[in-house]
Amino acid sequence: MFKGILGIVAMSALLSIAPAAAAEMDCTDANMTKASADMDKMPAGEKKTMGMKEMTMAKEMMAKKDMAGCKMHMNKAMEMGMSK
Repeated sequence: MFKGILGIVAMSALLSIAPAAAAEMDCTDANMTKASADMDKMPAGEKKTMGMKEMTMAKEMMAKKDMAGCKMHMNKAMEMGMSK
């Protein structure tokens, strides 16, 4: 009984993490273009401003060939677009 409940809790935790991981984007020109287009569609406001700043930082990291930094900033930008 206890193992069954523990298994259900573990599966719930894994399933709640999966959508967040699936939302991450790699730092490619195509993903950069898509993310920029998504930012442009956002209504004006603080989240759009912060998202655009993150995209600028992502582009700077990409130019420096820092793909980990680029990915981090691009994903932060996309989080701004997804949060309400």
